[in-house]
Amino acid sequence: MEEFDKKLPFSLDAEQSVLGSILIDPNKLGDVSQIIGSDDFYVDEHKEIFSKMQSFSLQSRNIDVVTLIDELLKDGVYPDEATARTYIKLLVSIVPGSANAKDYAKIVKEKSTLRKLINAGEEIVNSAYSAQDDISLLVDRAEQSIFEIASGNESRDFVHIKEAIIKTYAHLDELKGGATEDVVGVKTGFSDLDQVLVGLGKGNLIIVGARPGMGKTSFCLNIASNIAMRTKKSVCIFSLEMSDEELVSRMLSCEAMIDSKNLRTGVISPDEWEKLAKAASRLSETNIYIDDTTGIGLTAMKAKLRKIKNLGLVVVDYLQLMESENKRKDGSRVNEISDISRGLKILAKELGVPVIACSQLSRGAEKEGKKEGSRKPMLSDLRDSGAIEQDADMVIFLSRDYYGEDPEKKKLVDVIVAKNRHGSVDTVQMSWLAQYTRFSCLNTILKEGGI
Repeated sequence: MEEFDKKLPFSLDAEQSVLGSILIDPNKLGDVSQIIGSDDFYVDEHKEIFSKMQSFSLQSRNIDVVTLIDELLKDGVYPDEATARTYIKLLVSIVPGSANAKDYAKIVKEKSTLRKLINAGEEIVNSAYSAQDDISLLVDRAEQSIFEIASGNESRDFVHIKEAIIKTYAHLDELKGGATEDVVGVKTGFSDLDQVLVGLGKGNLIIVGARPGMGKTSFCLNIASNIAMRTKKSVCIFSLEMSDEELVSRMLSCEAMIDSKNLRTGVISPDEWEKLAKAASRLSETNIYIDDTTGIGLTAMKAKLRKIKNLGLVVVDYLQLMESENKRKDGSRVNEISDISRGLKILAKELGVPVIACSQLSRGAEKEGKKEGSRKPMLSDLRDSGAIEQDADMVIFLSRDYYGEDPEKKKLVDVIVAKNRHGSVDTVQMSWLAQYTRFSCLNTILKEGGI
């Protein structure tokens, strides 16, 4: 077999053009830094030049040929001024203008990604030859390493704070210019609640806890539908308690505003059939995926989610029904739940999407709720483990007068934001339309028989 010369891929022209574009227009540094970092350059000199440019920007110093050469000489990047001046002037002359700086940066990023794939491939091959670990772990690591590179979340060396600050500045500029949901976090679709939460950020773990019968599954399904319809992104729902048909029935009831009892019994009027058809059409146009595997574990979840394109949200219903892959010798379910909770947080961070997980509350909270309807859930009520509270970025409780006699009070739900790392904590009152399995903001006007 004819062997080919294995050279690590890189584009000298693209790297030079990126640096030249910034020298022509220093304002391009922010755009470029959103795509690449100094480690994405192959040529060591280019890494040093780009890093120095970032330092200048943070110090509010002008990026120009004279000052750049002076700093590079001080750091010993070039042996003498003549060599430095010749190369820096070459960078300016090699690029016709700065308009395509982002395109040049994308080429640099692509070549950097190819080099990372080669390195990951070599590690996978070496692991397979050694065969020291369980085969399922080897496969999971191989999948994870490739997925992380594809999603831009690959593990790497330390990032200098100046690179992080440059990205933060670019992020703030986006916010100032009118932020999209990709920047501030996805909205739940409930305006009153969104004012408190600010947004479900990438990598956030959101815990929704409530006593039985409070509607936590419906609450999460409402959010999932809202996000899927508005953003057009993929939403994956892991239902460990209900079948896919049961979930879809609830979603249709909510969207069509048809009594869920009618859907269960099949007693549907011609008018309701028409509403049902319209709701089914709207939902079918979304990218909502349902997995009703009983007792699924984190490894299986990750493997399935890696195959989903344009993922925007993951919903798990519910946390305590998940299987732990690290069975404790002491048989402690509390420790297993801690592992699952931590795993879900890591999953959210690796995928770069918010993960919403329903959680049961302790039986003590339920008993007290029966005694006194005013008893509100607290963080200490999260069942099986305090680690759930620790790992979560947001904890939301649902509370209503479930055991009271007043039917009107049963329609009001306190949505309690008990923990919020990125915003305030507060209580938002919403309406609960049980027959439609639907939550709604109190200021939302519903037309009779539909939306």
